[in-house]
Amino acid sequence: MSSLPHAAAPDPLVWGPPGAIPDERKLRSLGQALAEVLAGRRPAESVADRLTERAYRELVRAGRMIDAKRPPFVGSPHVKEPKDGAVEMCLLVHCGERSHVLAVRLERRGVQWLCTDFETA
Repeated sequence: MSSLPHAAAPDPLVWGPPGAIPDERKLRSLGQALAEVLAGRRPAESVADRLTERAYRELVRAGRMIDAKRPPFVGSPHVKEPKDGAVEMCLLVHCGERSHVLAVRLERRGVQWLCTDFETA
């Protein structure tokens, strides 16, 4: 993925000491960035370094999935740790008259946490 052009990511991939779960602020920041991509308000390249190659391809393929008349705004993430090295979060995406839900799975790869899957409805 290093050959992809990247815009500056709001938060680094290394989130705390090795093995530590990312804090709520950084998880929300990633959710916000993904919601903006899915609403067509941010290029997918801007989050490419925070996703696995497969998840990035899916994000590009998905294109605009959130119909939003105004910029999306995500609420606080609801976070679960189903197993060591994996975090799943669900965020409510406010974007006008209709809200959406964004589910994101992250897995630890060394000291980095990368998004491996996402889903929105």
